[in-house]
Amino acid sequence: MAEQNGPIAAWLGRTETATDMLTDGVIAGLRATLDYAEPATPGSPAPQGAHWLLAPPRVAASVLGEDGHPAKGGFLPPVDLPRRMWAGSKVQFLAPLPIGAVVQRSSEIASIESKSGTTGSLVFVEVQHETSAAGVVAVSERQTIVYREANAAAPAKPAPPPKPEPEKKWDWRRELTPDAVMLFRYSALTFNGHRIHYDFPYATQVEGYAGLVVHGPLLATLLLDLCARELGPNKLRAFSFRGKSPVTAGRPLTLVGRVEGERIELAALVDNRIATEADARI
Repeated sequence: MAEQNGPIAAWLGRTETATDMLTDGVIAGLRATLDYAEPATPGSPAPQGAHWLLAPPRVAASVLGEDGHPAKGGFLPPVDLPRRMWAGSKVQFLAPLPIGAVVQRSSEIASIESKSGTTGSLVFVEVQHETSAAGVVAVSERQTIVYREANAAAPAKPAPPPKPEPEKKWDWRRELTPDAVMLFRYSALTFNGHRIHYDFPYATQVEGYAGLVVHGPLLATLLLDLCARELGPNKLRAFSFRGKSPVTAGRPLTLVGRVEGERIELAALVDNRIATEADARI
């Protein structure tokens, strides 16, 4: 990749700070979305991945882009490519976030790089986030956002599906089917207006997806939740994930994990193909 030059290079090093409160209502909503019946307990540690619910961009409706995201050119650089997605993250869990805490998130544009791929021009923007409570950094995250060219809404020849992954012996396995209600709930929890997650005509006719798209951080949260179900809550010190192909609502999803000492290999499978891969450290 090459470092991005030109006007958007001025965004390199840009920072912003946001605050929020990790309420028991927010965590209760997350637990309900993940299919837990028990309510959240105020004062107890929030589940790992809850930081993704906090301090989202809350911009006025008049400054939203066509896709439902905040228009580019505020904190994020005005990349001249129409499609954007959260491609992955590398996360360090340094301390628990207690339910009820006031949380501060400091963010910095760490890199802007361009690349040419099979789908055309791509720009990768990496953002470094530090999430703190009571002055203690609890979560450190390097987030990768990718900007790309528009797909044809109705391709004459759909790309062939990826080859199935070789059969592996997984220690953990959980089956579920993300539906439109789960996506709606997660969008509401994260104040995510991206229309690919709730607007079926837009997702299929404008962005060319096969259906409503499951959020990348929701897939990552489901994999974190798989770890919590198997190991107990808040057992991870590091977690990284990368999306390999879109997952659409209504498709059966298999969450799997394999333990190798302190390392856990994780994946979200659709038709035995890895859609999201992840790595965790105990």
